[in-house]
Amino acid sequence: MLPSKKHLKVGLIENPALGLYDTNDRNWTALYRRHPLHSKQVLMGNLQAGGFDVELVNLRNGDHKEDIGEIYWKDMKLTATAVGKNLSNLDPTQCDAWGITVNYMQERHIAGRTIKYLAKGGRPIVVGGSDTLFSPEYYLNAGASAVVLDKSGSSNWHIMNYVLKKGMRNELSNVILSDGTKIPKQRPILTPEEWQLPSIEISKQCFGNELTEEPFLKHLVPIGSVIPDIGCDRKCDFCQTPKYGIGYNAMSSKKVIAWLNHQKAAGAKSVVITSDQFLGRLHFKHGRQDIFDIMQAARDLNLPILWINGLDLAKMNLNSGKQNKSSTFIPDKELIKSLWGWDGKKGCFLGYIPAERPLLNTDKYSKLLSWQHHRELMKCIVKVGIPVIIYGVIIGYPDDNHDNLSSLENAIKALYDELYSINPALNFQVAPYSIFPIPGTSLRKRIVKKGLLRFDNPEILGGFWTPCCDTHHMSYKDISNWQFRLTQIGKIKKPDINYYGGLTMLK
Repeated sequence: MLPSKKHLKVGLIENPALGLYDTNDRNWTALYRRHPLHSKQVLMGNLQAGGFDVELVNLRNGDHKEDIGEIYWKDMKLTATAVGKNLSNLDPTQCDAWGITVNYMQERHIAGRTIKYLAKGGRPIVVGGSDTLFSPEYYLNAGASAVVLDKSGSSNWHIMNYVLKKGMRNELSNVILSDGTKIPKQRPILTPEEWQLPSIEISKQCFGNELTEEPFLKHLVPIGSVIPDIGCDRKCDFCQTPKYGIGYNAMSSKKVIAWLNHQKAAGAKSVVITSDQFLGRLHFKHGRQDIFDIMQAARDLNLPILWINGLDLAKMNLNSGKQNKSSTFIPDKELIKSLWGWDGKKGCFLGYIPAERPLLNTDKYSKLLSWQHHRELMKCIVKVGIPVIIYGVIIGYPDDNHDNLSSLENAIKALYDELYSINPALNFQVAPYSIFPIPGTSLRKRIVKKGLLRFDNPEILGGFWTPCCDTHHMSYKDISNWQFRLTQIGKIKKPDINYYGGLTMLK
């Protein structure tokens, strides 16, 4: 039974951002406050299609600061701070029910604080998101009426109906109720193809004016977003996604293009595509042509594309199915041009590209490209005109030491010199993220077993810029120092560039 749109309003909360401020008032988190609200747009459209009135309550977009705790890290006192809008100004009774999404462990305590505040209003609170899959008890103890364990959206209507006393318990699927009862999965996942387009007004509310915490180019804002797929066809040991149990599901090209048209109609000047598995559709019969169709549609709409997650570069091989190190690697130049080509106005303006780290030829990197093939592919990408590359590299693995990180540094410097010689106008920024062993992942099990975990509180553990583990050869402090060092690559030639909210904000 669907709810009465007239009477039932669901308030969807975007929690305040988390800042970690040292005694010099420098922040050690990304602190995204005005970025596009990717998943909120899908969630709001989903609930709207179910007949609910939906209200976005964005507590992130503001400058109010409230201290919520202290943490000692790297011989410093860091003050955990909720940054955004003042929570006490929110009436916890203004909606019939509340929905809160928590995708990042680092925001766990911020979300818990919001739940406890809203619970004073006596309205039901439903919580979902990646972090709830591994810590549902925390959110239930904070006052949640239910925790949703489904990442696809298929459980949303029924759990909202239930907590609002408009639905039956036997209709529920893949949720945990406040009394601890776990309702097993009883309904198929909702595929991206089934996601409903939201209203134009909802899309406008979910636009961003920044990619991170840095001012973005005025002619590219507001920034829309499209999530063209969910799940993953890989099994990386540091990622939660394989635990979602939803496999890899992609929108059809027709549906992705409909979303692009919708962003344009709502007034977007550029669009973030959040997928890091967009090339998974190459496994489909017409997947390669679908990619061409999607990218051409974006160009026809004059919507520059911003790839903020790293595409799977190993799939850019014309020798399909032969992507190991011993195979002949032939870059798919036609596909590269479609994905990353830029003519000054149309195409791909910014791309986050993951660095490959098989410099030691260890087995753990067998699924990735060799460094030689990676360099070859990177040169092909730069030749098609992409103006901004955020070059992401993960450091802090148990085997990392000063020597192999120095080798990595030299390799990236040499790569940058090659890319700069191809396009001296290229903005190339290194984003050296530290690993964070999320509970439930095999990386977490290995690090804990080896006694390398130094910090287990969510604010440090869930942060890209606050290493929480030693390696067998280095301390977590050494990893932090390497992060600063690696961000300097590219600054000598272009010292003022900054398109991502990384360590460059720590002046």
